[in-house]
Amino acid sequence: MSKYTEKVLAKLRAKNPCEDEFIQAATEVIESLEPVFERNPEYEKAGLLERFIEPERVLSFRVPWVDDTGNVHVNRGFRVQFNSVIGPYKGGLRLHPSVNQGIIKFLGFEQILKNSLTGLPIGGGKGGSDFDPKGKSDNEVMRFCQSFMTELFKYIGAYVDVPAGDIGVGGREIGYLYGQYRRLTNVNSGVLTGKGLSYGGSLVRTEATGYGLVYLMAEMLKVNGKEIEGKKVVISGSGNVAIYAHEKATQLGAKVVAMSDSSGYIYDEAGIDLSTIKQLKEVERKRIVEYTKYHPEAKFVEGCNGVWHIPCDVALPCATQNELDEASAKVLVKNGCIAVGEGANMPTTLEGTNVFLENGVLFAPGKAANAGGVAVSALEMTQNSMRYSWTFAEVDNRLKRIMHTIFNQIDEAAKEYGVEGNYVVGANIAGFKKVAGAMMAQGIV
Repeated sequence: MSKYTEKVLAKLRAKNPCEDEFIQAATEVIESLEPVFERNPEYEKAGLLERFIEPERVLSFRVPWVDDTGNVHVNRGFRVQFNSVIGPYKGGLRLHPSVNQGIIKFLGFEQILKNSLTGLPIGGGKGGSDFDPKGKSDNEVMRFCQSFMTELFKYIGAYVDVPAGDIGVGGREIGYLYGQYRRLTNVNSGVLTGKGLSYGGSLVRTEATGYGLVYLMAEMLKVNGKEIEGKKVVISGSGNVAIYAHEKATQLGAKVVAMSDSSGYIYDEAGIDLSTIKQLKEVERKRIVEYTKYHPEAKFVEGCNGVWHIPCDVALPCATQNELDEASAKVLVKNGCIAVGEGANMPTTLEGTNVFLENGVLFAPGKAANAGGVAVSALEMTQNSMRYSWTFAEVDNRLKRIMHTIFNQIDEAAKEYGVEGNYVVGANIAGFKKVAGAMMAQGIV
Protein backbone atom coordinates (compact mmCIF):
# COMPACT_ATOMS: atom_id res chain seq x y z
CA MET A 1 0.00 0.00 0.00
CA SER A 2 1.35 3.46 -0.88
CA LYS A 3 2.01 6.06 1.79
CA TYR A 4 -0.77 8.23 0.39
CA THR A 5 -3.54 5.62 0.53
CA GLU A 6 -2.27 4.36 3.89
CA LYS A 7 -2.49 7.89 5.29
CA VAL A 8 -5.99 8.43 3.89
CA LEU A 9 -7.23 5.11 5.30
CA ALA A 10 -5.77 5.83 8.74
CA LYS A 11 -7.61 9.17 8.87
CA LEU A 12 -10.79 7.52 7.60
CA ARG A 13 -10.75 4.95 10.42
CA ALA A 14 -9.96 7.59 13.05
CA LYS A 15 -12.77 9.91 11.90
CA ASN A 16 -15.43 7.20 11.50
CA PRO A 17 -15.23 4.90 14.54
CA CYS A 18 -17.86 2.15 14.78
CA GLU A 19 -18.87 2.59 11.11
CA ASP A 20 -17.60 -0.85 10.10
CA GLU A 21 -19.54 -1.21 6.85
CA PHE A 22 -18.42 2.19 5.59
CA ILE A 23 -14.80 1.50 6.46
CA GLN A 24 -14.99 -1.93 4.81
CA ALA A 25 -16.39 -0.51 1.57
CA ALA A 26 -13.97 2.43 1.48
CA THR A 27 -10.95 0.22 2.22
CA GLU A 28 -11.77 -2.16 -0.62
CA VAL A 29 -12.19 0.73 -3.07
CA ILE A 30 -9.17 2.75 -1.95
CA GLU A 31 -6.79 -0.21 -2.11
CA SER A 32 -7.92 -1.07 -5.64
CA LEU A 33 -7.44 2.53 -6.83
CA GLU A 34 -3.72 2.67 -6.01
CA PRO A 35 -2.61 2.16 -9.65
CA VAL A 36 -4.87 5.03 -10.73
CA PHE A 37 -3.16 7.39 -8.30
CA GLU A 38 0.25 6.15 -9.41
CA ARG A 39 -0.60 7.12 -12.99
CA ASN A 40 -2.17 10.44 -11.95
CA PRO A 41 -0.01 12.09 -9.27
CA GLU A 42 -2.00 15.31 -9.68
CA TYR A 43 -4.87 13.59 -7.87
CA GLU A 44 -2.91 13.46 -4.63
CA LYS A 45 -1.93 17.11 -4.89
CA ALA A 46 -5.60 18.01 -5.34
CA GLY A 47 -6.62 15.97 -2.27
CA LEU A 48 -8.95 14.03 -4.53
CA LEU A 49 -9.16 10.88 -2.45
CA GLU A 50 -9.76 12.77 0.78
CA ARG A 51 -12.64 14.63 -0.86
CA PHE A 52 -13.99 11.51 -2.53
CA ILE A 53 -14.47 9.60 0.75
CA GLU A 54 -16.02 12.51 2.66
CA PRO A 55 -19.78 13.06 2.13
CA GLU A 56 -20.83 16.47 0.88
CA ARG A 57 -23.64 16.44 3.45
CA VAL A 58 -24.92 14.13 6.20
CA LEU A 59 -28.46 14.70 7.48
CA SER A 60 -29.85 13.12 10.66
CA PHE A 61 -33.29 13.91 12.01
CA ARG A 62 -36.02 12.58 14.29
CA VAL A 63 -39.19 11.04 12.88
CA PRO A 64 -42.11 11.07 15.33
CA TRP A 65 -45.25 9.14 14.40
CA VAL A 66 -48.39 7.81 16.07
CA ASP A 67 -49.45 4.15 15.94
CA ASP A 68 -53.03 2.87 15.62
CA THR A 69 -53.50 2.77 19.40
CA GLY A 70 -52.45 6.40 19.85
CA ASN A 71 -48.93 5.75 21.15
CA VAL A 72 -46.15 8.06 19.99
CA HIS A 73 -42.94 6.57 18.59
CA VAL A 74 -39.72 8.28 17.54
CA ASN A 75 -37.35 6.89 14.93
CA ARG A 76 -34.21 8.35 13.45
CA GLY A 77 -34.02 9.38 9.79
CA PHE A 78 -30.93 9.80 7.63
CA ARG A 79 -29.94 11.13 4.23
CA VAL A 80 -26.30 11.11 3.13
CA GLN A 81 -25.69 13.26 0.07
CA PHE A 82 -22.31 11.87 -0.84
CA ASN A 83 -21.22 13.17 -4.23
CA SER A 84 -23.05 15.28 -6.82
CA VAL A 85 -20.19 16.03 -9.20
CA ILE A 86 -21.77 14.21 -12.17
CA GLY A 87 -25.43 14.85 -11.35
CA PRO A 88 -28.07 15.12 -8.63
CA TYR A 89 -27.75 12.74 -5.69
CA LYS A 90 -29.46 9.44 -6.48
CA GLY A 91 -29.99 6.49 -4.18
CA GLY A 92 -32.62 4.61 -2.27
CA LEU A 93 -34.27 4.92 1.13
CA ARG A 94 -33.97 1.88 3.42
CA LEU A 95 -36.42 1.17 6.26
CA HIS A 96 -34.99 -1.50 8.56
CA PRO A 97 -34.08 -1.76 12.27
CA SER A 98 -30.40 -2.21 11.33
CA VAL A 99 -30.16 1.22 9.70
CA ASN A 100 -27.64 3.60 11.22
CA GLN A 101 -25.40 6.38 9.92
CA GLY A 102 -22.51 4.02 9.11
CA ILE A 103 -24.65 1.74 6.95
CA ILE A 104 -26.17 4.68 5.09
CA LYS A 105 -22.69 6.11 4.47
CA PHE A 106 -21.47 2.76 3.14
CA LEU A 107 -24.46 2.51 0.80
CA GLY A 108 -24.08 6.11 -0.36
CA PHE A 109 -20.36 5.65 -1.01
CA GLU A 110 -20.98 2.54 -3.12
CA GLN A 111 -23.74 4.43 -4.94
CA ILE A 112 -21.25 6.99 -6.31
CA LEU A 113 -19.40 4.36 -8.31
CA LYS A 114 -22.51 2.37 -9.20
CA ASN A 115 -24.23 5.44 -10.63
CA SER A 116 -21.10 6.46 -12.50
CA LEU A 117 -20.92 3.03 -14.16
CA THR A 118 -24.42 3.41 -15.62
CA GLY A 119 -23.13 6.23 -17.81
CA LEU A 120 -26.08 8.38 -16.74
CA PRO A 121 -25.73 11.85 -15.10
CA ILE A 122 -26.47 10.93 -11.49
CA GLY A 123 -24.44 11.34 -8.31
CA GLY A 124 -24.40 9.19 -5.20
CA GLY A 125 -26.59 9.35 -2.10
CA LYS A 126 -28.55 7.13 0.27
CA GLY A 127 -31.02 7.44 3.11
CA GLY A 128 -33.42 5.68 5.40
CA SER A 129 -34.55 5.06 8.94
CA ASP A 130 -34.44 2.43 11.69
CA PHE A 131 -38.24 2.19 11.39
CA ASP A 132 -39.45 -1.36 10.68
CA PRO A 133 -42.50 -1.50 8.36
CA LYS A 134 -43.01 -5.22 9.05
CA GLY A 135 -46.10 -5.85 11.12
CA LYS A 136 -47.31 -2.26 10.76
CA SER A 137 -50.69 -1.35 9.33
CA ASP A 138 -50.98 0.70 6.15
CA ASN A 139 -52.06 3.70 8.22
CA GLU A 140 -49.05 3.38 10.53
CA VAL A 141 -46.69 3.18 7.55
CA MET A 142 -48.44 6.18 5.99
CA ARG A 143 -48.07 8.28 9.14
CA PHE A 144 -44.40 7.38 9.44
CA CYS A 145 -43.71 8.19 5.77
CA GLN A 146 -45.51 11.52 6.04
CA SER A 147 -43.47 12.48 9.10
CA PHE A 148 -40.23 11.34 7.43
CA MET A 149 -40.94 13.40 4.31
CA THR A 150 -41.93 16.45 6.35
CA GLU A 151 -38.25 16.79 7.24
CA LEU A 152 -36.62 15.29 4.15
CA PHE A 153 -38.46 17.45 1.60
CA LYS A 154 -36.32 20.46 2.58
CA TYR A 155 -33.23 18.83 1.12
CA ILE A 156 -34.39 17.04 -2.05
CA GLY A 157 -35.68 17.96 -5.51
CA ALA A 158 -35.76 16.75 -9.11
CA TYR A 159 -32.44 18.52 -9.85
CA VAL A 160 -30.95 18.20 -6.34
CA ASP A 161 -31.55 14.77 -4.83
CA VAL A 162 -33.88 12.04 -6.10
CA PRO A 163 -34.47 9.20 -3.60
CA ALA A 164 -35.89 5.81 -4.54
CA GLY A 165 -36.84 2.59 -2.77
CA ASP A 166 -34.61 0.04 -1.08
CA ILE A 167 -35.14 -2.59 1.62
CA GLY A 168 -38.51 -1.91 3.30
CA VAL A 169 -39.51 0.73 0.76
CA GLY A 170 -41.72 -0.46 -2.08
CA GLY A 171 -44.56 1.01 -4.07
CA ARG A 172 -46.72 1.61 -0.99
CA GLU A 173 -44.05 3.62 0.82
CA ILE A 174 -43.02 5.57 -2.28
CA GLY A 175 -46.66 6.52 -2.81
CA TYR A 176 -47.04 7.88 0.72
CA LEU A 177 -43.70 9.73 0.50
CA TYR A 178 -44.54 11.27 -2.86
CA GLY A 179 -48.02 12.28 -1.73
CA GLN A 180 -46.58 14.13 1.26
CA TYR A 181 -43.89 15.82 -0.86
CA ARG A 182 -46.52 17.05 -3.30
CA ARG A 183 -48.72 18.20 -0.42
CA LEU A 184 -45.86 20.19 1.15
CA THR A 185 -44.49 21.75 -2.04
CA ASN A 186 -47.49 21.90 -4.38
CA VAL A 187 -45.14 20.53 -7.05
CA ASN A 188 -45.51 17.49 -9.31
CA SER A 189 -41.98 16.48 -10.31
CA GLY A 190 -39.62 13.55 -10.67
CA VAL A 191 -38.40 13.94 -7.09
CA LEU A 192 -38.82 10.25 -6.29
CA THR A 193 -38.42 7.17 -8.48
CA GLY A 194 -40.16 3.84 -8.15
CA LYS A 195 -43.48 5.67 -8.39
CA GLY A 196 -46.71 4.00 -9.44
CA LEU A 197 -47.45 3.93 -13.16
CA SER A 198 -50.48 6.15 -12.63
CA TYR A 199 -48.37 9.07 -11.36
CA GLY A 200 -45.08 9.08 -13.26
CA GLY A 201 -43.53 5.68 -12.66
CA SER A 202 -41.64 3.65 -15.24
CA LEU A 203 -42.28 0.20 -16.58
CA VAL A 204 -39.55 -2.33 -15.68
CA ARG A 205 -38.66 -0.44 -12.47
CA THR A 206 -39.95 -3.31 -10.33
CA GLU A 207 -37.97 -5.88 -12.31
CA ALA A 208 -34.91 -3.73 -12.98
CA THR A 209 -32.37 -4.80 -10.35
CA GLY A 210 -33.04 -8.52 -10.74
CA TYR A 211 -33.21 -8.37 -14.54
CA GLY A 212 -30.09 -6.21 -14.71
CA LEU A 213 -28.17 -8.61 -12.48
CA VAL A 214 -28.88 -11.53 -14.80
CA TYR A 215 -28.19 -9.49 -17.94
CA LEU A 216 -24.73 -8.66 -16.61
CA MET A 217 -24.08 -12.24 -15.47
CA ALA A 218 -25.06 -13.58 -18.89
CA GLU A 219 -22.68 -11.13 -20.58
CA MET A 220 -19.86 -11.98 -18.16
CA LEU A 221 -20.29 -15.70 -18.78
CA LYS A 222 -20.47 -15.17 -22.56
CA VAL A 223 -17.26 -13.10 -22.67
CA ASN A 224 -15.55 -15.87 -20.72
CA GLY A 225 -16.71 -18.59 -23.10
CA LYS A 226 -19.68 -19.86 -21.10
CA GLU A 227 -23.47 -19.58 -21.25
CA ILE A 228 -26.10 -19.05 -18.57
CA GLU A 229 -28.46 -21.49 -20.30
CA GLY A 230 -28.58 -24.82 -18.51
CA LYS A 231 -26.84 -23.53 -15.38
CA LYS A 232 -28.06 -24.38 -11.88
CA VAL A 233 -28.61 -21.21 -9.83
CA VAL A 234 -28.88 -20.55 -6.08
CA ILE A 235 -30.32 -17.20 -4.97
CA SER A 236 -30.32 -15.83 -1.44
CA GLY A 237 -33.30 -13.70 -0.51
CA SER A 238 -36.83 -13.77 -1.82
CA GLY A 239 -37.58 -10.08 -2.11
CA ASN A 240 -37.86 -7.92 -5.19
CA VAL A 241 -34.30 -8.43 -6.48
CA ALA A 242 -34.30 -12.19 -5.90
CA ILE A 243 -37.73 -12.71 -7.46
CA TYR A 244 -36.91 -10.94 -10.70
CA ALA A 245 -33.41 -12.40 -10.91
CA HIS A 246 -35.16 -15.77 -10.78
CA GLU A 247 -37.61 -14.69 -13.48
CA LYS A 248 -34.94 -13.49 -15.91
CA ALA A 249 -32.55 -16.39 -15.22
CA THR A 250 -35.36 -18.83 -15.96
CA GLN A 251 -36.27 -16.97 -19.15
CA LEU A 252 -32.65 -17.35 -20.28
CA GLY A 253 -32.69 -21.10 -19.69
CA ALA A 254 -31.18 -21.46 -16.21
CA LYS A 255 -32.78 -23.38 -13.32
CA VAL A 256 -33.12 -21.78 -9.87
CA VAL A 257 -33.05 -24.50 -7.20
CA ALA A 258 -32.92 -22.51 -3.94
CA MET A 259 -34.10 -19.24 -2.41
CA SER A 260 -34.18 -17.95 1.16
CA ASP A 261 -35.45 -15.40 3.64
CA SER A 262 -34.26 -14.47 7.15
CA SER A 263 -35.82 -17.62 8.64
CA GLY A 264 -34.21 -20.20 6.35
CA TYR A 265 -34.08 -21.52 2.81
CA ILE A 266 -35.98 -23.80 0.46
CA TYR A 267 -34.41 -26.28 -1.93
CA ASP A 268 -36.42 -27.65 -4.81
CA GLU A 269 -34.39 -29.90 -7.09
CA ALA A 270 -37.02 -29.61 -9.83
CA GLY A 271 -36.67 -25.83 -9.80
CA ILE A 272 -38.28 -23.20 -7.55
CA ASP A 273 -41.79 -22.36 -8.74
CA LEU A 274 -41.73 -18.59 -9.15
CA SER A 275 -45.51 -18.13 -9.14
CA THR A 276 -45.65 -19.62 -5.64
CA ILE A 277 -42.85 -17.35 -4.42
CA LYS A 278 -44.60 -14.29 -5.86
CA GLN A 279 -47.87 -15.26 -4.18
CA LEU A 280 -46.19 -15.77 -0.81
CA LYS A 281 -43.95 -12.71 -0.88
CA GLU A 282 -45.71 -10.11 -3.00
CA VAL A 283 -49.34 -10.85 -2.13
CA GLU A 284 -49.54 -12.69 1.19
CA ARG A 285 -46.23 -11.41 2.69
CA LYS A 286 -45.55 -14.77 4.34
CA ARG A 287 -42.36 -16.64 5.28
CA ILE A 288 -40.69 -18.83 2.70
CA VAL A 289 -41.34 -22.00 4.73
CA GLU A 290 -44.93 -21.79 3.43
CA TYR A 291 -43.60 -22.84 0.00
CA THR A 292 -43.49 -26.46 1.17
CA LYS A 293 -47.27 -26.45 1.68
CA TYR A 294 -47.70 -25.96 -2.06
CA HIS A 295 -44.69 -28.08 -3.04
CA PRO A 296 -44.21 -30.84 -0.44
CA GLU A 297 -41.33 -32.32 -2.43
CA ALA A 298 -39.26 -29.21 -1.61
CA LYS A 299 -37.10 -29.03 1.50
CA PHE A 300 -37.04 -26.18 4.04
CA VAL A 301 -33.99 -25.70 6.27
CA GLU A 302 -33.80 -23.20 9.12
CA GLY A 303 -30.93 -20.72 8.94
CA CYS A 304 -30.36 -18.81 5.73
CA ASN A 305 -26.54 -19.16 5.54
CA GLY A 306 -26.87 -22.85 4.66
CA VAL A 307 -28.23 -21.95 1.24
CA TRP A 308 -24.62 -21.68 0.01
CA HIS A 309 -24.04 -25.37 0.75
CA ILE A 310 -26.30 -26.35 -2.14
CA PRO A 311 -24.19 -27.24 -5.22
CA CYS A 312 -24.70 -24.75 -8.04
CA ASP A 313 -23.04 -23.24 -11.08
CA VAL A 314 -24.10 -19.66 -10.35
CA ALA A 315 -24.65 -18.00 -6.96
CA LEU A 316 -26.62 -14.76 -6.66
CA PRO A 317 -26.54 -13.23 -3.16
CA CYS A 318 -29.55 -10.90 -3.14
CA ALA A 319 -30.35 -10.47 0.57
CA THR A 320 -28.14 -8.13 2.62
CA GLN A 321 -24.58 -7.02 3.32
CA ASN A 322 -21.92 -9.51 4.44
CA GLU A 323 -24.20 -12.54 4.12
CA LEU A 324 -21.64 -14.57 2.14
CA ASP A 325 -18.51 -15.08 4.25
CA GLU A 326 -15.18 -16.83 3.70
CA ALA A 327 -16.41 -20.24 4.88
CA SER A 328 -19.45 -20.13 2.59
CA ALA A 329 -17.31 -18.97 -0.32
CA LYS A 330 -15.02 -21.97 0.15
CA VAL A 331 -18.03 -24.31 0.12
CA LEU A 332 -19.27 -22.79 -3.13
CA VAL A 333 -15.84 -23.19 -4.73
CA LYS A 334 -15.58 -26.78 -3.52
CA ASN A 335 -18.99 -27.57 -5.00
CA GLY A 336 -18.04 -26.25 -8.43
CA CYS A 337 -19.57 -22.77 -8.54
CA ILE A 338 -18.19 -20.89 -11.56
CA ALA A 339 -19.78 -17.44 -11.17
CA VAL A 340 -21.09 -15.17 -8.41
CA GLY A 341 -23.10 -11.99 -8.94
CA GLU A 342 -23.97 -9.59 -6.12
CA GLY A 343 -27.63 -8.64 -6.29
CA ALA A 344 -27.46 -7.00 -2.86
CA ASN A 345 -25.10 -4.24 -1.73
CA MET A 346 -21.78 -5.73 -0.53
CA PRO A 347 -23.27 -9.14 0.35
CA THR A 348 -19.83 -10.78 0.21
CA THR A 349 -17.19 -10.13 2.86
CA LEU A 350 -13.69 -9.07 1.78
CA GLU A 351 -12.43 -12.52 2.77
CA GLY A 352 -15.16 -14.22 0.75
CA THR A 353 -14.41 -12.06 -2.28
CA ASN A 354 -10.73 -13.01 -2.08
CA VAL A 355 -11.65 -16.71 -2.04
CA PHE A 356 -13.53 -16.31 -5.31
CA LEU A 357 -10.81 -14.27 -6.99
CA GLU A 358 -8.04 -16.63 -5.87
CA ASN A 359 -9.93 -19.64 -7.24
CA GLY A 360 -10.83 -18.21 -10.62
CA VAL A 361 -14.55 -17.82 -9.93
CA LEU A 362 -16.10 -15.11 -12.11
CA PHE A 363 -17.17 -12.47 -9.58
CA ALA A 364 -19.39 -9.47 -10.39
CA PRO A 365 -19.41 -6.90 -7.53
CA GLY A 366 -22.65 -5.20 -6.52
CA LYS A 367 -21.71 -1.74 -7.73
CA ALA A 368 -21.78 -3.20 -11.24
CA ALA A 369 -24.09 -6.21 -10.98
CA ASN A 370 -27.01 -4.56 -9.19
CA ALA A 371 -26.86 -1.22 -11.00
CA GLY A 372 -29.98 -2.06 -13.01
CA GLY A 373 -32.30 -0.60 -10.40
CA VAL A 374 -30.70 2.83 -10.33
CA ALA A 375 -30.29 2.75 -14.12
CA VAL A 376 -34.03 2.39 -14.64
CA SER A 377 -34.62 4.96 -11.90
CA ALA A 378 -32.57 7.39 -13.97
CA LEU A 379 -34.61 6.39 -17.02
CA GLU A 380 -37.73 7.18 -14.97
CA MET A 381 -36.27 10.64 -14.26
CA THR A 382 -35.74 11.11 -17.99
CA GLN A 383 -39.33 10.13 -18.78
CA ASN A 384 -40.61 12.50 -16.05
CA SER A 385 -38.61 15.37 -17.57
CA MET A 386 -40.00 14.56 -21.02
CA ARG A 387 -43.56 14.08 -19.71
CA TYR A 388 -43.49 10.84 -21.67
CA SER A 389 -43.52 7.07 -21.03
CA TRP A 390 -41.60 4.36 -22.88
CA THR A 391 -43.00 0.88 -23.40
CA PHE A 392 -41.87 -2.11 -21.34
CA ALA A 393 -39.80 -3.40 -24.26
CA GLU A 394 -38.12 -0.01 -24.79
CA VAL A 395 -37.08 0.30 -21.15
CA ASP A 396 -36.03 -3.35 -20.96
CA ASN A 397 -33.84 -2.99 -24.06
CA ARG A 398 -32.22 0.15 -22.64
CA LEU A 399 -31.57 -1.70 -19.37
CA LYS A 400 -29.98 -4.62 -21.18
CA ARG A 401 -27.69 -2.29 -23.17
CA ILE A 402 -26.68 -0.43 -20.01
CA MET A 403 -25.80 -3.65 -18.16
CA HIS A 404 -23.78 -4.97 -21.10
CA THR A 405 -21.97 -1.62 -21.32
CA ILE A 406 -21.22 -1.73 -17.59
CA PHE A 407 -19.65 -5.16 -17.92
CA ASN A 408 -17.59 -4.07 -20.93
CA GLN A 409 -16.35 -1.04 -18.98
CA ILE A 410 -15.20 -3.05 -15.99
CA ASP A 411 -13.68 -5.75 -18.21
CA GLU A 412 -11.68 -3.17 -20.17
CA ALA A 413 -10.55 -1.33 -17.01
CA ALA A 414 -9.32 -4.59 -15.48
CA LYS A 415 -7.31 -5.35 -18.61
CA GLU A 416 -5.94 -1.80 -18.86
CA TYR A 417 -4.58 -1.97 -15.31
CA GLY A 418 -3.13 -5.46 -15.59
CA VAL A 419 -5.69 -7.39 -13.54
CA GLU A 420 -7.69 -9.10 -16.29
CA GLY A 421 -10.67 -10.99 -14.89
CA ASN A 422 -10.68 -9.04 -11.61
CA TYR A 423 -14.00 -7.27 -12.01
CA VAL A 424 -13.89 -5.86 -8.47
CA VAL A 425 -10.88 -3.72 -9.32
CA GLY A 426 -12.26 -3.09 -12.79
CA ALA A 427 -15.55 -1.76 -11.42
CA ASN A 428 -13.86 0.49 -8.89
CA ILE A 429 -11.47 1.97 -11.45
CA ALA A 430 -14.05 2.38 -14.23
CA GLY A 431 -16.52 4.07 -11.89
CA PHE A 432 -13.91 6.26 -10.22
CA LYS A 433 -12.28 7.58 -13.40
CA LYS A 434 -15.43 9.41 -14.52
CA VAL A 435 -16.01 10.91 -11.08
CA ALA A 436 -12.35 11.88 -10.71
CA GLY A 437 -12.35 13.63 -14.08
CA ALA A 438 -15.40 15.69 -13.14
CA MET A 439 -13.96 16.55 -9.72
CA MET A 440 -10.70 17.76 -11.24
CA ALA A 441 -12.56 19.82 -13.85
CA GLN A 442 -14.74 21.56 -11.26
CA GLY A 443 -11.98 22.68 -8.90
CA ILE A 444 -11.66 22.31 -5.14
CA VAL A 445 -15.32 22.11 -4.09
